[in-house]
Amino acid sequence: MFELNDTIVALATPPGRGGIGVIRLSGPRSLHILRKLVACDDFDPEANVLTLRSLIDPATNETLDRALVGYFKAPHSFTGEEVVELHCHGSPILLRTIVDLTLTLDARMATPGEFSLRAVANGRMKLSEAEAIRDLVDAQTDAAARQATRQMKGEISNALQPLKDELLKIIVRLESSLEFVEDDLPLVEQDQLVSSLRRLCLECERMASTFSRGRLLRDGIRVTLIGRPNVGKSSLFNGLVGHGRAIVTDIPGTTRDAITESIGVGGVPLVITDTAGLRVSTDQIEAIGVDRTRREAADSDLLVVVIDGSEPLTEADREVLSEAANRRYIIALNKSDLNGFSVTRITDDRSSIVSVSAKTAAGLDGLRAAMLKPFTNGNANGEGLLITNARHHDLLMRAIDSIRSSENLLLDHASEEIILVGLLNALRYLGEITGETTSDEILGKIFSTFCIGK
Repeated sequence: MFELNDTIVALATPPGRGGIGVIRLSGPRSLHILRKLVACDDFDPEANVLTLRSLIDPATNETLDRALVGYFKAPHSFTGEEVVELHCHGSPILLRTIVDLTLTLDARMATPGEFSLRAVANGRMKLSEAEAIRDLVDAQTDAAARQATRQMKGEISNALQPLKDELLKIIVRLESSLEFVEDDLPLVEQDQLVSSLRRLCLECERMASTFSRGRLLRDGIRVTLIGRPNVGKSSLFNGLVGHGRAIVTDIPGTTRDAITESIGVGGVPLVITDTAGLRVSTDQIEAIGVDRTRREAADSDLLVVVIDGSEPLTEADREVLSEAANRRYIIALNKSDLNGFSVTRITDDRSSIVSVSAKTAAGLDGLRAAMLKPFTNGNANGEGLLITNARHHDLLMRAIDSIRSSENLLLDHASEEIILVGLLNALRYLGEITGETTSDEILGKIFSTFCIGK
C-alpha cells in the first residue's frame, strides 16, 4: 500500500460496457509503458494534451485500439508523479487486455484509493480533501455533492489552519516559560492564555456541532414503513419513491420481503424500506417476512407507522404502535381520499400525525417534510461548512477535551510541562484531520474505503 516507487495501474471508470473506458497509470515507468504501447520509443507527448494514437500489443504487433492518450508530468499531476491516461473504447475485454499488457511492462495493480494516497503523500492535497473526493463519488443528492466539492477545495483545512496557528503560539509561549525558569507567566498573561484556549474550544465546538446535519447529507436517514396488512404501506412506498417499485394488491400479506429505495428530500438522502405487514401468520414465507420487518425496524432511524384512517383503530394497529413506542416514529394516517376517513381516528402526543392518500398523492409532501423534521429542526440545507466525516468529528471532540484539560490545569497553576501535554495532543488531533500527523495504519484504513482507480 505504501510502496511509492513503483508504477501502478487501474481502470478509472466504472466496470462494464460504455462509450469510453479510462485506464490510469502513475509512477516512474508510466511514460516508458506508454511508449511501448504506442510502439514508439522516442514518443514525446506534450504534457496535459490528449493525442490520438494506436495502442499496439508489443508481443504480436497487433493494433488493439485507437485511443486518446494523455501525459501529465510530475509534479503537475493528480498524484504528483508521472501520470498517463489511456482513453479507450469501453469494451470490458479490451480494457482488461490493455491493463494486462501494462502489468507485463512492469506496472502493478493499484490498491483501493492508492492514486489519492500518493497525491496526499506527495503534498498534492490534504487528507481531508482526498476524503472529500470519495464523498463526492458517493454523494446521493445535490446538496451532498456541493458539500463534498467545497471540502475537496480545502475548506476544512483552511478553517483549521488558524486554530492550529493559535494553538502553536500558545504552545511556544508555554515552552518558553518552561525553558527559562525565571520567565514565569504573569497573571495577566495567564488570563490571556485561558481566554485564547476558550476561544479555540468554542470554535472547535462550533465546527463539531455541524456534524449532525453533515452526517445526514452524507449517510442519509433510514426510514422503515410498518403497519398491519392492507393499510397501504406499499402504495405509500411507491408514491414516495415515484414509481411502482412494490407490488400492490387487495390481498393481505402481499408484501413478504423488505424492499428498499433511496430518494432525496431537501438535500438529504432518505433510504426508505417497505415491509411485510405485522401480524401472526401461519404462512411460513409471510412469517419470515414479518421477522424481517422487525429487524428492519430495529435498524432504522425513523419508523413511519401507517394506519388506515378510513377504519376504526384495530387491536393490530395498537400492537404496531406498541412496537414503535420505544423508537422515533411518526404516523401516516392513510386513505384520506375515502369517505370514511377521519383525522380523529388516533391521537398521539409522542409523534407527528400526517394525513395522506397513497392513491391521490395528497399529503405526500407533508409526509416527506415530517420525516426530516426530527433530525433537522427545519434546517437541512448544506450551506456553510459542515463536518460530514465521523473521523473528523471524533478528532475535533478529542481536541476539545484536550484543550479543556489544559485550560483547567492552567487555572490550577500546574506546571507548564503538564499543561503542554494536552495542547500537544490537541495539535496532533487537528493535524490528523488534514493528514499531517496521521499514522500509516490509519491512512491504510481510510484509503481502503476508496474505489480502485481513485
